Amino acid sequence: MLWRRGASHETKVVAGLPETSVFLAGLPGEERERLTTEAMEGGAFLIHGGRISSGDLLGDPDILVRRGDAHVAADIKSGRGDEGAEEGEDEGRPKASYAVQVSLYCDVLERPGRSAGRIAEIWDVRGRRVEYDLSSQRGPRTASTWWDLYERTRDAVRSILAAPDSTLGALAASCGLCHWRSVCTAELEALDDLTLVPALGRAARDAISPVVGRAVGLASLDPERCVKGRGTLFRGVGQDRLRTFVARAKLLTTPGASGYLKTPIELPEVGHEIFFDIEADPMRDCVYLHGFLHRYGGDSASERFFAFTAEEASAAAERLAFAEAMAHVAAHPEATIYYYSKYERTAYRKLQRRYPDVCPAGDVEALFTSPRSIDLYCDVVTKATEWPTRNHSIKTLAKFLRFAWRDTDPSGAASIEWFDRWIETGDRAVLQRIIDYNEDDCVATRVVLDGIRQLSVHSDVSRP
Repeated sequence: MLWRRGASHETKVVAGLPETSVFLAGLPGEERERLTTEAMEGGAFLIHGGRISSGDLLGDPDILVRRGDAHVAADIKSGRGDEGAEEGEDEGRPKASYAVQVSLYCDVLERPGRSAGRIAEIWDVRGRRVEYDLSSQRGPRTASTWWDLYERTRDAVRSILAAPDSTLGALAASCGLCHWRSVCTAELEALDDLTLVPALGRAARDAISPVVGRAVGLASLDPERCVKGRGTLFRGVGQDRLRTFVARAKLLTTPGASGYLKTPIELPEVGHEIFFDIEADPMRDCVYLHGFLHRYGGDSASERFFAFTAEEASAAAERLAFAEAMAHVAAHPEATIYYYSKYERTAYRKLQRRYPDVCPAGDVEALFTSPRSIDLYCDVVTKATEWPTRNHSIKTLAKFLRFAWRDTDPSGAASIEWFDRWIETGDRAVLQRIIDYNEDDCVATRVVLDGIRQLSVHSDVSRP
């Protein structure tokens, strides 16, 4: 779907380029590179489908745009060209993956003196030409620049190519979007790799593994013996993080282990609970479903589900669904609302800015402020619980608590593909599949809440 949508978007963009542009896409590689060089030297204003190289670097920029006597590279994307610099901001910093890609093109242009500077453009799905200043800092708390990130990435690739057996996979959140995940996971399981421990990423693994290379070994480690001054023997791994990793390794390697509370928690006891989840398409930048599961008196037999759906990918449909959802929660002021992670709050802030006539900003802030609502993931799971699982996602924890989704392939990514299919075909069975999936996500949130209420406090967080 992503490939098809991206190709379709690029076709539309290219169709709108001036007739004076140089079009090279589809030609053999060497011919494209020769004609690209000739076009740049001839002063061409726009080149589509060019090919550039310098030394061991090779790039295929979608667009080359003339600026003065040189060129900048641009890439056409069927998503947004930037992301919020801080939570809730609608405009913001470059996307790291995009920045590395266009930096390569800039590097290739710069070497023979054909670059107009360390700048590039992303032509995004909204029709914007988002300029990337590659010499700028990556963020207010990061001293390094996007160019620094590119150079580190480029040099790492060269090192990998020089010694292809030196790399090692790592389990990460992004693995869920990769079709190689089953292969990599099997390899990591065979190695009992440290990244099987929740939140223990590649950098921490590489720091710890010279001393302890397997999860079972980490489980038997005494973290207090690894304290060094204010830190630990492991670079970049603080004392509290190390204690957490050891506790999680023990949970993972203990047969039949169950979850526990790290600290006592107080969850409201109310007669009306609402479990809330949305579905959104980041490519279309559209929130297309708002789901609410109501439960009364703690009785799951009383549950009722309500879904407000944008049945077309338009601003009017998105606004209507948002307005209906806000009216729905406003009609139940006595209920406590549970959701899982900050995604819903961030999305609602964006929707309010996009459709300020629906409600004032204060209504959204009040909706996502305790005790009106509780972020079960950020406020409870991550702060107060531990589980014998490889991550703390809603699907992982709900499945651990024996909940099963009705769909054979339940995921947010699948929901986006189903929505794309619904828009193209109008098949209401596909729309119902999305609604059923969202309802199951809401039920899963309730299952996790009930599971947390059954946990007891463990006196020693270094032991499961």
